[in-house]
Order: sequence, then structure tokens, then C-alpha cells
Amino acid sequence: MRHFRRQTLLAAPLLCLTAALPFRAHAQGRVVPGLEVLLTEQKSLIEGKRVGLITNHSGVDRRMRHAIDLIANTPGIRLAAIFAPEHGLRGAIEGGDEVADARDERSGVPVYSLYGKTQRPTAEMLRDIDVLVFDIQDAGVRFYTYISTLGECMEAAAARGIPFVVLDRPNPLAGVRVEGRMIDLVRFRSFVGAYPLPIRYGLTIGELAGFIKDGMKQDLMLTVVKMKNYRRRFWYDQTGLQWIAPSPNHPSLASATVYPGMCLFEGTNLSEGRGTTQPFEMIGAPWLDGVKLAQELAALKLEGVLFRPASFTPSFSKHQGVACHGIQVHVADRNRFQPVRVALHILSVIRRNYPEHFRWRESSMDRLAGSDDVRLAIDRNTPVDQILASWEDDLRKFDAARRRYFLYR
Repeated sequence: MRHFRRQTLLAAPLLCLTAALPFRAHAQGRVVPGLEVLLTEQKSLIEGKRVGLITNHSGVDRRMRHAIDLIANTPGIRLAAIFAPEHGLRGAIEGGDEVADARDERSGVPVYSLYGKTQRPTAEMLRDIDVLVFDIQDAGVRFYTYISTLGECMEAAAARGIPFVVLDRPNPLAGVRVEGRMIDLVRFRSFVGAYPLPIRYGLTIGELAGFIKDGMKQDLMLTVVKMKNYRRRFWYDQTGLQWIAPSPNHPSLASATVYPGMCLFEGTNLSEGRGTTQPFEMIGAPWLDGVKLAQELAALKLEGVLFRPASFTPSFSKHQGVACHGIQVHVADRNRFQPVRVALHILSVIRRNYPEHFRWRESSMDRLAGSDDVRLAIDRNTPVDQILASWEDDLRKFDAARRRYFLYR
């Protein structure tokens, strides 16, 4: 997720063929997303109101019926506006490309971009809105911009006294572990780092909304519609929900699992696998020796991960059309795998072995890491364990603080 360039928002209808079917109970133990709970048990939150819906392609129920269609076709509710985040309403726009305003073809409802001329709903956009509803699948990572969109929309709602409803969805990485440096907001606040969080924060989007609310200066009428049957130990593939890539370069849970660490390679001159079928699982460059790198990393005996030499040619992004050599990261035990630790070890080895070729994209790296001290420590050849140890106290404090916002056991 990067700075934007202008693209057109595709607002083709998102209606599913099953949109007219009624809700029915599914197998016990399967997670029921907040969207379904809203429409079956908490409809009073939006009944008789003009709804502004913040969503994208991921806002579906278990039968792939989209929130736009479900809300627009519910009697007594008026869908008045749709708001789209980075990647657009359909999730097809590449990271960093600006999203344009449009109109939903089927419903005729205006679609306002929150990743273009503005990142916060304006007063004009909210003029006819009685309640804002947020329904987007997040990635569980600080630099994923959907959480910044969440916060901006909460601020806009608070400023106008509009109730705000979050339809909760799973944290795909489970809600147990926290990882990474706490961001230095004084120096490195940005749209990929807007709140006092580590890289992996271990909260659902609804729990995170409660955390963000407590840091706001204005009062907000916040309601989180909880999921049913969710447990925070669940990885996404344990929820019974179908995986929908939340953005173009999150095609699978495998890529999402490594993303908290491997996204740091966006801050270097190496390819992070964009333009391949396995973004973030593979990294490389034309000048890298993948065999040697895999051997050196294997010798570190890092928990829960294996490394394989890999070659690939990106179809876009860094090194487009040029053969790259590097590694693929294979997660052998995701409950022991620590993506940030692993990424720092890879960066450290490459920085040490290829000083004539390796380059930082300093601004990008520092925003993603949360500070420049990570980059500077690697430049000084500081042991990775020492870098990680410098974060431990702050992580312990955050881990204790986040538990106040838990909605699930």
C-alpha cells in the first residue's frame, strides 16, 4: 500500500445471483460476520435511516451476497451513499493508484472515493447521511490502509454527530500475537501508520475501532456488531468463511501470513514479489544469489519457516520484465512463525552480503517499520535479536492495553 496515482473506480453492480434468498441458519460453529448479524438481529441500527456504507468487494455475507445489495433491497432502509477505500469498490485497482468517484450502476447510489482527492468523507458527502456503516475485511497489519480509512470515517462521523456502526470481521492472522515496532507517530505518522500500534496488532476491525475511539478528541456514537461463533485463536481458514483477497496483492492467506514482515521489502530495491502469483512470499533481485541466500537463512534455524531458492520475472512493479533471483518463504508452522523477525533476518543478510547492490527506499522503509531506527540498526549490522529486544517493553505495554478492547475470547 503506497502513495496514490490516479485511476478510474469501476462501480459495476456487485449483486450476487442469490441476493433474493432469505437468511438461513448455517452449521453451528461457523463464524457469522457482522453483516448478517446486523440484518437479522440488529436491524434497528439502520431501520428508517439514510445509510452511508463504507465498503469494498470484501463486504459480503456467507453466500457472497454483497452488503450494497442486501442493504439497498431491505425495506425501510435507504442506501444513500457508498464510500470506497484504496483499491476501489471492486478491489481491482493496484496499491497506490488513486480511486475516482463514480456511481453504482445498479442502485444509482453515488460512490465516493476515500483514496483520491480526500481520505475523509466531506461535509457535502455526509449531508444526507443518518448513520455510517463500515464493512471491510482487514489484514490485521498496521500499514494496511483500510484501518486508516476506518479512523478517518470515525472522525468525520464524530464531527457531525453521526452514529457509526462497524460490522465486525475476523482478523485473518488470528488475534493472539502482536509483533513489530510501535510506530513513532511524532516523526512517522502517515496513511500507512496513523495509530499507536505495532505492525501486527492482534485485534479485529471492530476491536480496533474501540481502540481508535478512545484516542479521539471528539465523542463518537460507536456500535460494533459482533460476529457469532468467532474465537480470537482462529486463523481465517478456521472461520468457515471463504477467502476473498482484500486487495490485489493479497491473493491468499499464505501471502497475508508473511505480509507483516515481508512488506518491509517495499522499502528496498528488491522485488517483494509484486507482479507474480505469490506476492510477498517471494523476494529477489537480478543481482541476488538465491541458492546462497536460502542456505544462509536455513542455517539460522528460524522457527516455523523454510526457505527455497526461487527465480521469477515480475510482470509489473520493481524489476518489471527482468529475471530476479531470490527466495520463497514457506511457512511450516504459522503459530511459531514470526514474520517480522524473519524479514529482519533476511534484510540483514542481504544488506551485509550485497552492500554494492542493496539500497533502501528510506522514506518507504521508515514509514512501514514505524521509525528510521530499524533501517539504521541494520546498516550498523546490529544483531536482529538485539533490534527485537529493544521493542519488547513497548510491545508488552501494548499487549496489556489492547486486552481492554477484546470482544471475543
